Amino acid sequence: MPAHPDPRLLRAFVTVAEELHFTRAAARLFVAQQALSRDVRRLERELGCELFLRTTRRVTPTADGERLLPYARAVLRAQDDLLAAAGETRPLLVDLNSPGLTTSRRVLHRARELAPDHELMARYESGLTGAAEELLAGRLDASFGRFAGLAPALRAGLDQQPVRHEPMAVVLPEDHPLAALPEVPLAALAGETVYAGAGNPRTPEWTDLARSLFEGRGITLAPPAPLAVGEEEVRRIMARTRHPILAVVDFPPLPSTVLRPLVDPVPLSPVSLVWRKGLVHPALDALRRAAAFVAAEEGWLRRPIEWWLPERDIVVMAAR
Repeated sequence: MPAHPDPRLLRAFVTVAEELHFTRAAARLFVAQQALSRDVRRLERELGCELFLRTTRRVTPTADGERLLPYARAVLRAQDDLLAAAGETRPLLVDLNSPGLTTSRRVLHRARELAPDHELMARYESGLTGAAEELLAGRLDASFGRFAGLAPALRAGLDQQPVRHEPMAVVLPEDHPLAALPEVPLAALAGETVYAGAGNPRTPEWTDLARSLFEGRGITLAPPAPLAVGEEEVRRIMARTRHPILAVVDFPPLPSTVLRPLVDPVPLSPVSLVWRKGLVHPALDALRRAAAFVAAEEGWLRRPIEWWLPERDIVVMAAR
């Protein structure tokens, strides 16, 4: 027997026992069926007994499974009571990066619907690298962004759940020659200098993604510059430099600019929900469920026919 059975494995076992169907149980837990099967197998190895008889047509608890089921339910009830008591002491602090970004805001709103008795409070740290140190220090609980772009030392203390492959776009002055196009092919940016946050210590993961995208395409990464804060400053700097800004398709509108999707191929910005390893909070469970709900409803993790993503991001975003 393991000294401390993982409650996640117990919940997988109980859910399969209640549904008697791995596909339905996986949907109920918002996990992939393969991951659910793996968790049940791991629990069986740790307990040293088979919990289910599996055929191509049905799933049936074994005698050992029937015997252990009420005990597993009792453990999970106790855990839920503990989490509920702990959750009453403080809100869950959720970083949305920047006001106006759709992905994180929609997940947070759904989580609030799923957990109306818990407080989920928004914060704005503007970049996953900036938020990561706050997460590890316990001053934030969750954030969103490109997990593969974090330094290994930061990733080691964090967990993540893929949420979206968000198509990338470019913000252009409204009188820019490319602004007349409904979509901007990547090849059309050759010869342009494009701003992607170089020099911003809170968003190097975004600049790194841009650098990988621009490589070999004749696109120059705009050099480091002081961060423009506020719409008026962004508009003033863009009017002076004429540099397009690399963005995502849900980027909030700016005066005197247009937002155009990038195509041929469609570059993707990988977005994960990120939290500190070992964090226990009932509202975090709601946030994770919400992320899975919205991603499934909107098809956020599907990729277009022609797409671009660095290899390390592909690996991270496949870890579901």
